[in-house]
This record gives sequence, C-alpha cells and structure tokens, in this order.
Amino acid sequence: MDDIYPAPFGEPHISIITQTVPALIAHYDIKKGAKVLDVGCGHGLALRTFREHGYDVMGIGFGDEAQKSRDEGFEIVERDMSFLEFEDATFDVVWCRHVLEHSVFPYFTLQEMARILKPGGVFYAEVPAPDTPCRHELNPNHYSVLTRSMWLTLIARVGFDDARNQDINFNVPAGKDTYYMFDCRKSS
Repeated sequence: MDDIYPAPFGEPHISIITQTVPALIAHYDIKKGAKVLDVGCGHGLALRTFREHGYDVMGIGFGDEAQKSRDEGFEIVERDMSFLEFEDATFDVVWCRHVLEHSVFPYFTLQEMARILKPGGVFYAEVPAPDTPCRHELNPNHYSVLTRSMWLTLIARVGFDDARNQDINFNVPAGKDTYYMFDCRKSS
C-alpha cells in the first residue's frame, strides 16, 4: 500500500471525465440502470458522473479518497484490480482510468476486467503514453507504461472487440503529455 498516492484532481482530468462518460454512454447506447465498476475510483468524479446519468455504480479504491467516496454514499471496495472477488459477468461497464499502468502483469489484469464484464459489456481504459516529457515510465509505481500497439494487442487477446482508440494531448509544466484512451465491447 506504500505505492498508492492521491489521484490528481483538476484539469485536464475533470474535463476528460465529464466529456468522456456521456460520449461513451451515447456511442454504446448504455441503458440506464446498467452496473458500472470504476476501478481506481480516486475522488469519485466518474462515479458521480455515471450516477447522475442513471447508472448503478460501484468503485474500487483505497485510503482517504475511497473513504470520501463512501461518505458520499458510494459502495467502495478495496481490492487488487488483478484479483477481483466478483462473480463472472457481473458488470455492464468497467471503467479503468489511470490504473492499468500500475499492474505488474497487464495481460492478466485485462483478463480479470474481461471476466467480470457481461458479454457485450463495455470496457474503457485510459493510460499514460510512454516517452513523453512527463516520463511516466519512470514513476516508481508505474510498471506497464506501454505503447498504443501493445495495449491494443493485449486488449484484443483477452476478448475485447474492435477497440477504438485516440490520444488525449495537453500541456503540463514538463511539456506536451499524452494519454491513450481505449474503449470496446467484450465479445458476446
């Protein structure tokens, strides 16, 4: 637990979440009441946004941020993202924003995300790109800062279909930074 640190809160994170959640809902026609799991829920902004759109939400988180989300009435569990204690095919949506880079074995972790998703369920992931001025690969608890093609290969290998991907580019004091965004469905 020593390598857990507070999630950044502020821009561009707020804009990314508040724009991406409705776009994901619209693109995949996610029905109200769908079960959503936010892996690495941080401050709970994605939880709040999904709940405001009518979804049944749950988060995975640790520490003070998780407690603050619990205090807001969210169900938050403390679990390792690679060893989730949920039944197969439990969720309609799994949201993984800035957590997969913390996995020491991303293929296995992605398999776990696929396992807990219902057939046809929606998977969203966002990860930092390697080799930017921010040097995410040097962060002591980033174990999997991979290239776009490697993420796409792993996502396909675990049974997700037709992953869409795009870059999120923005400037920080260190220079231009890039996040990779992926979304797709689990094979039916």
